[in-house]
Amino acid sequence: MTVVWINGAFGAGKTTTARELIELIPNSTLFDPEVVGGALTHLLPPKHLAEAGDFQDLPIWRRLVIDTAAAMLAELGGTLVVPMTLLRQEYRDEIFGGLAARRIPVSHILLAPAETILRERIAGREVPRDLPDGDLRIRQWSYDHIEPYRAALASWLTADAHPVDTSDLTPYETAVRIAEAVTSGSVPVCDIVQTPEPTAETVAAGVLLFDEQDRVLLVDPTYKAGWEFPGGVVEPGEAPARAGMREVAEETGISLDEVPGLLVVDWERPAPPGYGGLRLLFDGGLLDSAEAGRLLLPGPELRAWRFVTEEEAAELLPPVRYERLHWALRARERGAALYLEAGVPVG
Repeated sequence: MTVVWINGAFGAGKTTTARELIELIPNSTLFDPEVVGGALTHLLPPKHLAEAGDFQDLPIWRRLVIDTAAAMLAELGGTLVVPMTLLRQEYRDEIFGGLAARRIPVSHILLAPAETILRERIAGREVPRDLPDGDLRIRQWSYDHIEPYRAALASWLTADAHPVDTSDLTPYETAVRIAEAVTSGSVPVCDIVQTPEPTAETVAAGVLLFDEQDRVLLVDPTYKAGWEFPGGVVEPGEAPARAGMREVAEETGISLDEVPGLLVVDWERPAPPGYGGLRLLFDGGLLDSAEAGRLLLPGPELRAWRFVTEEEAAELLPPVRYERLHWALRARERGAALYLEAGVPVG
């Protein structure tokens, strides 16, 4: 089972190419995530949808895309061809990481016509006749997303995906190129960590590392959205502190010489689809400038890293993680570990 994800700007011809492609790849099926977005109009309150503006900004959309793709492959097997624009790297990481967690490899294709050709195609794009003001709105939507597409090309998209210049190609010719590239193996499977989703409560160990200005290290995982501390899930039979040391070495290339001291134990309540569990933070100590310079980032597990003040961390971390960090820093100052429940000290 595999996914061929066809990316590109709005109006690049992803869906028409995908329809041609499923005729060329044996046992392949088309899955258009726009269907998931359409379903959400019947599932979510209009006010909630209006506040988001774009389906992709809704966590439920990204989750349902992953779950639907996995369910279709479990039902049908073979190859799933998915035409969908993904211009935000964190959304790409969340969706591809969710598929990787289900052991579903993704081949990432980028349709990349010249911008002049792209604009011509947007201008000539067919629009449903029964859609009020559809011609103006759909075309303007596509034009408005050319700049974010340019930004994605400049920052991450070209290096991440296998580009196909479609300036002089018909959708069929494009599909032939993609089929040949996929079947020959010239399109590599996306290099993203396969982190199985939990099926019960878990124990996770994070390690706080500090620079010479006493700022804390945060990392941006490729396999889930949002900034985090170095660390991960404790494996069966593994000591939590040792798990934190292992994760630090795997993610950053830094080997800790001593077992880090405990700062906080935080019980995280279940919040579907998550199961919650215990979250431990340890004090990994100071990294001097030479050690910080040896951080092995970015890589398969982490997209980026940065040392931040507590105030800066408040802007980057989800509230529950920030509360955990806040109390871990207080425990570090006091020299005594704290027990938390959902980020709040108890006792």
